[in-house]
Amino acid sequence: MRIFSINGSRVTETPSGELPEVLTGLLLPEPGYLWLSCTRAELEHLQMSLQAALQTLCKQELLDLHLSDLLNAQLPSRFDFTSQYDLLVFRGLAATSAPSETPAGQPLNHLPARGGPPILRRIETSPVGFVVFDRVLLTVHPTGHSLRDAYATRLLAASGSDVHNTVAPGTPDSRSTGARGIPANPADLMLRIVNQMVDGYLALRRELSQQLDHWQAELLNPRSRFNNWNALLGARLSLHHLDEICEDQRAAVQDWIEALKTWPETEAQLNQHQHDLLQVRSRDVLEHIERVLRHVQRLEQNAETTVQMHFNAQSHRTNEIMRTLTVLTAIFLPLNLIAGIFGMNFDFIPLLHRSNGFWLTVLAMGLTAAGLVVFFWRKRYLERSAR
Repeated sequence: MRIFSINGSRVTETPSGELPEVLTGLLLPEPGYLWLSCTRAELEHLQMSLQAALQTLCKQELLDLHLSDLLNAQLPSRFDFTSQYDLLVFRGLAATSAPSETPAGQPLNHLPARGGPPILRRIETSPVGFVVFDRVLLTVHPTGHSLRDAYATRLLAASGSDVHNTVAPGTPDSRSTGARGIPANPADLMLRIVNQMVDGYLALRRELSQQLDHWQAELLNPRSRFNNWNALLGARLSLHHLDEICEDQRAAVQDWIEALKTWPETEAQLNQHQHDLLQVRSRDVLEHIERVLRHVQRLEQNAETTVQMHFNAQSHRTNEIMRTLTVLTAIFLPLNLIAGIFGMNFDFIPLLHRSNGFWLTVLAMGLTAAGLVVFFWRKRYLERSAR
């Protein structure tokens, strides 16, 4: 568990010792707020101590239902609120080298071990919980979630402090507490982390498109025999699952924006500015999610269209083959008729006893075949398809 104290442009991290004692002695900075970040396993283990700390700091404990939501590793993105805090559960999209696991030891929302583009097999989703109080932000993330540590390092660097919790003598000016500096309040910090989670998937768009473009070229190549249908089905199911995840993300952020509109407006110019900044940043996060959603839907449509084009091309090639075989059959039918007539067991057949009867029959058969070939060629039944 990591605990950060954010006071203006200063960010310090509380040393991790005996966590129950550390949580008991927590105090709110004046002015400023706290960021408490833990894993689900730590939340389950320190449940009582954390609830007591929240009661001391915020005069409010987490509801049992919300606590179970934070501990649920399969929960979709959702938003809920009380009179004292807001709860946002957000499933992040990121490329990982190893799948995240539930406490039961089963991977979350992953592709089968075989099949599908490698980039799809590396996409894992896992919920991250955010509890936003007035002056406390509690985040609950899966074990091994590197995004928290990466953002914490960036936050400490932006404040001028190192990773050993020491503050540099010269702190940045107040302009650092802005769009690219220190978050001004817990809600702003939550939105920045969520935005970074969404941008993690946006960075995968090019590689994901290249993987599916490769499959499209293979499906539409007339000289290749595509037989990896299980992998294609797994990829389409994964894209559909990503579509559902993005829909849940969008609904959760939209609910957050609607709840943000109901926050009471204050007369202080700074607080009003912070409120406007939260609305702008929330809309920016929503726009990023919609970009992800549009991209996933476009990939789904491209995959579906490519499969349909593949079967249409296969049907077209089959029709061409059948047309050629039909034409060849039509050419040889008169020849078979002539051969059948001269194969009858009659003693008196024209040309049968002539010395040049065989050659005359062969000539007639050749002329018939040539005439039929010319006829079918003019009808474009034997026309070669353009490449």
